[in-house]
Amino acid sequence: MAALIALGSVSACGGDNIPGWRGSSLAPSPVKAIDINPVPREKVRDGGTLKWGLGDFPTQWNQNHIDGDITSVDTVMSALMPAPFRSDERGQVSFDLDYVTNARVTATTPHQVITYTLNPKAKWSDGKPITWADYAAQWKAMNGQNKAFRVDSTIAYENIQSVTRGASDHEVVVTLAQPFNEWQSLFSPLYPASANATPEAFNSDWVNKIPVTAGPFKLSSFDVKNKTITLDRDDNWWGDKAKLDKIVFRGVKTDMVRAFTKGEVDVFDVGASPDEYSRARGAWDAVVRQAAGTDFRQFTFNGESPALSDLRVRRAMAMALDRRALMQLDLKGLGWPAVTLDNHFLANSQQGYRGNAGDLGVYNPQRAGQLLDEAGWKLSGKTRAKNGTPLNLRFVVPSGVGVSDTEAEVTRLMLRRIGVGVTIQTVPFNDFFTKYLIPGNFDVTAFSYPATPYPISNAFDVYANGEAAKGDDMKWYSNLGRTGSHEIDQAMYRAGSVLDLAEAEESVNTADGLVWQEINVLPLYQTPQNVAVRSTLANIGASGFYDLKYADIGFTS
Repeated sequence: MAALIALGSVSACGGDNIPGWRGSSLAPSPVKAIDINPVPREKVRDGGTLKWGLGDFPTQWNQNHIDGDITSVDTVMSALMPAPFRSDERGQVSFDLDYVTNARVTATTPHQVITYTLNPKAKWSDGKPITWADYAAQWKAMNGQNKAFRVDSTIAYENIQSVTRGASDHEVVVTLAQPFNEWQSLFSPLYPASANATPEAFNSDWVNKIPVTAGPFKLSSFDVKNKTITLDRDDNWWGDKAKLDKIVFRGVKTDMVRAFTKGEVDVFDVGASPDEYSRARGAWDAVVRQAAGTDFRQFTFNGESPALSDLRVRRAMAMALDRRALMQLDLKGLGWPAVTLDNHFLANSQQGYRGNAGDLGVYNPQRAGQLLDEAGWKLSGKTRAKNGTPLNLRFVVPSGVGVSDTEAEVTRLMLRRIGVGVTIQTVPFNDFFTKYLIPGNFDVTAFSYPATPYPISNAFDVYANGEAAKGDDMKWYSNLGRTGSHEIDQAMYRAGSVLDLAEAEESVNTADGLVWQEINVLPLYQTPQNVAVRSTLANIGASGFYDLKYADIGFTS
């Protein structure tokens, strides 16, 4: 991963501009970006207990640990841990003033320097102030130099040259080895220095426990046996007082809708199941809030497989697949509009989004057939063949994922129309990535990629060109499509290196246009987020890119 982080650029914000990656304009979102029943704080009732259902109950609660990068961990820790920046529903970031009162680029030569001014009122639940030392400790743990720290990712942290004390303990000076314009992604979430002091503390101290917090709520109890975490309002919190008395997070492995109906939980993520969506909507006192989520469904084509190594064949596959029809089948019964995603870096609801698919995003089986003819795959009866070998693709799907089964079967039917065979191979769920996708043991597959407010640093390694290894081998890191180019890499570098805001938006979309031409990832759609809540709950629901304000969540009656 170390070769993939030189993303370029000083921040697009100068000394006084509001920080964050921003396009030159904010066009209306083609899909609903947020649905949380927003209610002003003064109209939210004081008190009450919110019961929050979790789809799983992990053991590791250090979110920066490789085992802690889980949605349930993020849901709980967002009520408890600091982050310098928060995102709105369009992925635009700004200071979280409870923790940081200012952060800006203070030098660009010889290196980019970022200076953070910390809120002097901010402190950990053990009484220690939040200072530059917490930032420095997290950088040392996350920069990849000590492999004993089992970090989720070293991206961006390995690009930091130093983290030092500024004019006071509440000023942090971060010097980068190479410029990085999405520096706001760093230190989110921030853990205390004690959590990052040693590999043992980092790896073990947050297993089945949450030792220290710094949010509007504090830990009251952690019950591993009953899979519950109880939070109390923290009266030592220096920001807006939390409206709720308590939040009880409960891991529910069985029927979440039943738990909701019985009053055991008040809010939970329904997921993309039409059956669960329908049942949740029919439950007592239920509202299913729906907005664009923070991931997107896509097909990955293996550019190193014999059948797909020819670019013309990959482009033919893109044009032979009716993406809108696939989306409608995937989302049938969810009441979500059929809006295809035509960008690899930016989701539909995100700032700066532009469709760059061109002809490759249009269903055109006739043109697909012409491309296959040009590539030497000629029809012989109902099947195409080349040098006596039939054109057949192996579509690998993980067991137990219904949406993947549907996509594979429909792909088989669609490609049959142009003389291409598809063999569907179902593999154990736990082997899907490790034994098939990462080694390149597939032709076509489907899964979801995350989207974040930081488009280049989030997606760079997915589309970066491989590195030469022994012989003719290539190391592809996170690029599962196993194709790339120097031109794509340079376009992504440029997208992270320009100072002008309009040029930054244009550069991201230029990079996306080049990725489209390669056809290693075929985006389908931004997945909807469906969250069931009690009708009287406010400021919670389908939040998309928006970072919930846990202190404002509560009941209206």
